[in-house]
Amino acid sequence: MPVGDFEIIGSCGMGPCSQVSCTVTFQIRDGKVACDRCKIAGLSIPFYSMLNGPFTESQRDLVDLSENGISLEGMRAVSEFSCTYSLEDLPLEILLEILVFANTFCCDKLKDACDRKLASFVSSRQDAVELMALAFEENAPALATSCLQVFLQELPDCLTDELVVSLFLSATEQQQCIMVGQASFVLYCLLSEVAMNIDPRTEATVCLSEKLTQLAVTPTQKQIAFHQLGCIRLLRKEYNEAELQFSIAFSAGHVYSIAGLARVAGIKGKKILAYEKLSSVITSSIPLGWMYMERSLYSEGDKKLADLEKATELDPTLTYPYMYRAASLMRKKDARLALEEINRLLGFKLALECLELRICLFLALEDYKSAICDIHAILTLSPEYRMLEGRVAASKIGTLLGAHVEKWNTAECWLQLYERWSSVDDIGSLSVIYRMLESDATKGVLYFRQSLLLLRLNCPEAAMRSLQLARQHAATEHERLVYEGWLLYDTGHCEEALQKAEDSISIQRSFEAFFLKAYVLADSGVDPSYSATVISLLEDALKCPSDRLRKGQALNNLGGVFVDCEKLDSAADCYTSALKIRHTRAHQGLARVHYLRNNRDAAYEEMTRLIEKAKNNASAYEKRSEYCEREQTMTDLQTVTQLDPLRVYPYRYRAAG
Repeated sequence: MPVGDFEIIGSCGMGPCSQVSCTVTFQIRDGKVACDRCKIAGLSIPFYSMLNGPFTESQRDLVDLSENGISLEGMRAVSEFSCTYSLEDLPLEILLEILVFANTFCCDKLKDACDRKLASFVSSRQDAVELMALAFEENAPALATSCLQVFLQELPDCLTDELVVSLFLSATEQQQCIMVGQASFVLYCLLSEVAMNIDPRTEATVCLSEKLTQLAVTPTQKQIAFHQLGCIRLLRKEYNEAELQFSIAFSAGHVYSIAGLARVAGIKGKKILAYEKLSSVITSSIPLGWMYMERSLYSEGDKKLADLEKATELDPTLTYPYMYRAASLMRKKDARLALEEINRLLGFKLALECLELRICLFLALEDYKSAICDIHAILTLSPEYRMLEGRVAASKIGTLLGAHVEKWNTAECWLQLYERWSSVDDIGSLSVIYRMLESDATKGVLYFRQSLLLLRLNCPEAAMRSLQLARQHAATEHERLVYEGWLLYDTGHCEEALQKAEDSISIQRSFEAFFLKAYVLADSGVDPSYSATVISLLEDALKCPSDRLRKGQALNNLGGVFVDCEKLDSAADCYTSALKIRHTRAHQGLARVHYLRNNRDAAYEEMTRLIEKAKNNASAYEKRSEYCEREQTMTDLQTVTQLDPLRVYPYRYRAAG
């Protein structure tokens, strides 16, 4: 029966409630709490029956609740709730009493209100562990969700806590429903994935993955769960169990699990069987790059190289084929060709294992300057990275290489950074910043520059980490507010980011604060009037002190806004000014201005200048293709695909033609 019905039936003008006093007093040990009989009766069916039904309490003005686990303060709060249907701020202990009391007497509205209040008390992992048990026992979903939120916020660290892992592993189906509703599979999929990233060989990882298989219902869920468990068993060298899990996943439709079955067969010395398994999949389905790559593991010589070439053709992002070919060339004492091969991949995908291999190639060529540059890139992306199959810390190799390269003072570092930034050498720029951070330089500014480079290299997680470090090392309050603004913007909170920029400007007018505000407005504003505001903000930014790297970027952005407003002369002035301080990317903006002025040849020449200067120039070739005849367009787009096969436009253009 809905709670609303209680309020009608138990109203003071009807039924037994009108035959006795409208007040009922509850005795709790030595104290008493006077309540409105009808209001209390309206809390639940049990209370209504007790106070208005055939029970002796319905004829009494005094009811003893001393044995029901509620204190005087708790009962007063219940009485207040019966009249107002809201709970005041109460101590945790009292709320816990009320929750148990509400469950005992089936007071759903009271329980829900108490549940929501309790959810606000979860502020640490220890709180979450303790209160989650209560949430399970008392069926409190809001409290359980709040506890779960703390656990998720503390991933991956919380999965090294035995209490947390035990809680997840012991949760029954009903408890999972309390905690996460119908999303149990999704939750445990996340947990097992995180556990695998920590250490796939631990018992906790195995148990979480086994829990996931128990929750798998649909074919897709079974594919994911059993394949993952197969991978864990394989890494633990439990080959028979791994084979069983891969077989289940493959039977459920997970084609990639054939790679696991082939790996197990290969480990057991059955290379021909492994080769045949993969050949069968290749002939019976649409061939994919990974199929040929996996099959290459079980062949030799030309057959192996042919499979690896086919793998790269079908999926250029696979790293192993490039690494194998580079290593093979290195064994043939052809370090230059090996370097070219690995650079094919690193031109569009920053893979740590490929950087490590390139370091080895540079060392073979005694190019210590380039080697330490890549070491610094690795340490920026993964500070704890270990090389040579995990035997040596990358930082240790960096220290050893440091003895073979020239030391720079702060001024020289800034000059080197300016050189590399101007030539669009992002990895080189990362290396210079890494060196500067090792000194006593202003770390906040450097971490911020590092985050910009990492975004350009498509490493968003590392960029976010650098931005957080910039915030931690900010030298001033107004600088810290700017970095907080970027953090908010990068997580989709544009209005909050604008507020941070304004707060920073109110403390001190700075280049970065104006630039942040202009950038956020330009990106989020659909109102044409925003353009005038953005122009004004960028002009204010350019009036503030800053280095040429950032001023070049501001001029480039300002030129883009002028182009959008069809103010081509102003745009050209901005791009020209940016080029004078060697902001190389401004060539692209100036080319656009030439094109809009119907000077296609000048646009082509401008993009050619960018191609000549930029180290990473796939985007420049792509843009230049818009300013030339069809034959040259096709040539440029083919170059784009060779440099960066992930760029979509060349494929679309060729398909449309």
